[in-house]
Amino acid sequence: REAPGAGFGLGFEVILDPALARCLGSAGSFSWSGLAGTDFWVDPQEDLVAIIMPQVLACPYPIGPLFRTLVYQALDC
Repeated sequence: REAPGAGFGLGFEVILDPALARCLGSAGSFSWSGLAGTDFWVDPQEDLVAIIMPQVLACPYPIGPLFRTLVYQALDC
């Protein structure tokens, strides 16, 4: 099921409305995450590609969302 403000296309989640989707990224950003904490996203408006490839099953920490937050904070510096 798609989240509010996001859609699905060609195997990726696509952000349509960042405020409604309640996630970091620009409209048109697309992403996907994997089983062992892997995550990637592309934000064309920011000319950004980010990939994180931890191999941690059932990790108690939100590695992907934390990584995304840190990347966007670094862009603002």
